[in-house]
Amino acid sequence: MARCQLCGKETVTISAVIGYCYQCLRQHWDKIRGKIFALHAKSREPFGLPPEIPRAENGIRCHLCANACQIGVGEVGFCGIRKNAEGRLVGGTITGNLQFYYDPLPTNCVADWVCPAGTGVGYPEYAYKNGPEFGYYNLAVFYQACNFNCLYCQNWSFKEGFKHPHLVTIDELVEAAFKKKVSCVCFFGGDPTPQIIHALAVSKRILNRKDKPILRICWETNGAVNPKILKQMAEISLNSGGCIKFDLKAWHEEVHLALCEVSNKQTLNNFAWLASLTKKRPTPPFLIASTLLVPGYVDVEEVREIARFIAKLNPDIPYSLLAFYPCFVLNDLPTTSYAHAMRCLEAAKEAGLRRVKIGNRHLLSGDY
Repeated sequence: MARCQLCGKETVTISAVIGYCYQCLRQHWDKIRGKIFALHAKSREPFGLPPEIPRAENGIRCHLCANACQIGVGEVGFCGIRKNAEGRLVGGTITGNLQFYYDPLPTNCVADWVCPAGTGVGYPEYAYKNGPEFGYYNLAVFYQACNFNCLYCQNWSFKEGFKHPHLVTIDELVEAAFKKKVSCVCFFGGDPTPQIIHALAVSKRILNRKDKPILRICWETNGAVNPKILKQMAEISLNSGGCIKFDLKAWHEEVHLALCEVSNKQTLNNFAWLASLTKKRPTPPFLIASTLLVPGYVDVEEVREIARFIAKLNPDIPYSLLAFYPCFVLNDLPTTSYAHAMRCLEAAKEAGLRRVKIGNRHLLSGDY
């Protein structure tokens, strides 16, 4: 049980790592932001990542995401993959620092409960079976870089890969999509955004081949990508029967900054724009949202506001509430309790959403 360093409140849902409760993050952000960002910088040091978003005076600006890093010569961007090589931006283009594998369908994808692979929705245009696609595979492409710095990252070990990158060419990944009975490709990570040039090239090459009648392209992302690039991602998923999965990590910007070091403004704007496209292809669902229920920080109020935001855009957008387990730096909180998850589920429904689910139920614990 930890105590908030500002207000003195004591509870198991206050992280001693963060040092402050949810209310103080919201109400006194300007007073404590320096300490929070120092925590983020310390968490990045072992991996050789920049302590903050680069703003080199004479650097080259990267336009792939909302960070808009200004990268000095010989330095890397916040994501760790984009580099200023003698005045030229490189990284994540011709080759990708990634791992890929064949995941038997149906799998534990955030969208499995509403997508063609898990349910057969969209059959026969977008699915091989009128039900779960047993016998088929998802080509899971895990990009080893990220433009956020989530203190609770459940895939944080990818950061160790910067020292020994696993580089895969566009041709290699395209061929991998046709070696087995692959019916969908999902780009995730980390996040695909820092290496989106590589991912888009792979996607377009896959869809230009005529080997298979169905091959869906999906994205799982924090959503802070450049809007111009997002349009390309959206077109690819809409046309192929795939989906875009946005991880809406928090509603209030102060909470988002504390947990992820990056603002959520562009993520929310991008999500709103994608929601305007959902009527173009209501089946199978094109846009899916998810939120990790971090005890003490992503509480009912955060979920309620996120759900209201989604419901105003389209109440039929599927929303997954995911159970948290302690990981990476934020390792001193309990797992999400059953009571917390149920309160968030009810709040999302009361906000007007029609399709809400609790994921990772096996991680739910007793009440705190």
